[in-house]
Amino acid sequence: MPFRHIFSTQPKGAKETEKGLTPEQQEILDKIAKKVVLWKMSTPAILFLESVKPLNYIGSQMLVFFEPFVQTLFSWKEYDEFRKIMEERENVERLLQTIEKFDAEALTKEKEDKKRRKEERKIKGRRSLWQVITGRE
Repeated sequence: MPFRHIFSTQPKGAKETEKGLTPEQQEILDKIAKKVVLWKMSTPAILFLESVKPLNYIGSQMLVFFEPFVQTLFSWKEYDEFRKIMEERENVERLLQTIEKFDAEALTKEKEDKKRRKEERKIKGRRSLWQVITGRE
């Protein structure tokens, strides 16, 4: 048995196949990623997920333990589906990529908003505090 299969969670002789996510599963990952970006926790989430990626199966089983507590925040169906998604290592990578994608979109939007506000200030001709104090135009 090759070294890379020692810690495999699949039965002996099973071929590793990369299966895609269903639209419902992708929607759950998108929902979680959007919340992470909305709370501006992208960097800590990415750091945490990258560091625990090798332990994803154990982590998914811990989600079973915390299920009664988390049920107050999420629907049972979504939480159970998320737990099943996290059992597979490639889905942790998918979640990371989704967080990074939404974070990049949010950063681009934030830069555009900042540039737009700056242009609006130029058009309005607002004076800075220093200009008001010194009486300069």
